Amino acid sequence: MRGFLGFIIMIQGAMGFIGQAFSDGAWGLLPHFVDLPAVAYLGVFAAGAALAVWGEADRKRKQNQQQAGPGAS
Repeated sequence: MRGFLGFIIMIQGAMGFIGQAFSDGAWGLLPHFVDLPAVAYLGVFAAGAALAVWGEADRKRKQNQQQAGPGAS
């Protein structure tokens, strides 16, 4: 679930930055709730990327633990 939410947050951050940098205003759902500068949208993108990586790493760790069996440490 973390990976999915991270992906959505990444998209919102990217759309906000691209919209402000190359168009007349930020795109996406996030600008309807908060007014952020373009650099803050890059931070939102980075936070989403970190969340997605964390979710994928956790998923792979759990998958490896299941393959190793209950007696392996």
